[in-house]
Amino acid sequence: MPQAFEPRVELIIKVVLIAVLAGTGALVVFLIAHGRHDDAVGIAVPQPIPFSHKHHVGDVGLDCRFCHVTVETDASPGMPATQVCMTCHSQLFQDQPMFAPLRASVASGQPIVWTQVNRLPDYAYFDHSVHIAKGVGCIECHGRIDQEPLVSKAEALQMRWCVQCHNNPGPHLRPPDEVFSMRPARLSDEEIRSLAQLMRLESKQRLSDCSTCHR
Repeated sequence: MPQAFEPRVELIIKVVLIAVLAGTGALVVFLIAHGRHDDAVGIAVPQPIPFSHKHHVGDVGLDCRFCHVTVETDASPGMPATQVCMTCHSQLFQDQPMFAPLRASVASGQPIVWTQVNRLPDYAYFDHSVHIAKGVGCIECHGRIDQEPLVSKAEALQMRWCVQCHNNPGPHLRPPDEVFSMRPARLSDEEIRSLAQLMRLESKQRLSDCSTCHR
């Protein structure tokens, strides 16, 4: 039986079909991952130790910086070291089964591997210290963390959400001494304008430059 196409044409058709199928598969994977990314909002993330922000922040009143020691100086806020936990739990509830990973960390010298809740793609750059210095409160991205027994993602962290804030940062600002407060900000329009001037955020050009977040 004669071939419908010449060998070269047939090869090209096969390559195109394979490319289309591969592209379709990649798109499906992306859409599934994108959907999971959104669905993860509000779902508590299991941790090696069921650390309750509601208890430690809401009830006890610990400051965010007690555990996240580099949040004011580095891009990463830092995760609580074993020694930080042992400040209290060398005495409090030290024999409880839930603290077995903490005791193992002390014995081995290996840090506790906490599960990251908020993760950005590699092509997006976020600096905690800059946002803190500019008066953006923790609550703006993390929500009422002081009311969560186990931490969940408060926002989907999509680009359009970040851009909305960069285009109009004023409503998300608060005085420097209230950045770590869990209370919603209650500022007048005049106070917001004054803060924006103080933080040098009147110009939107730098905030909206692609290189600000994509480096």
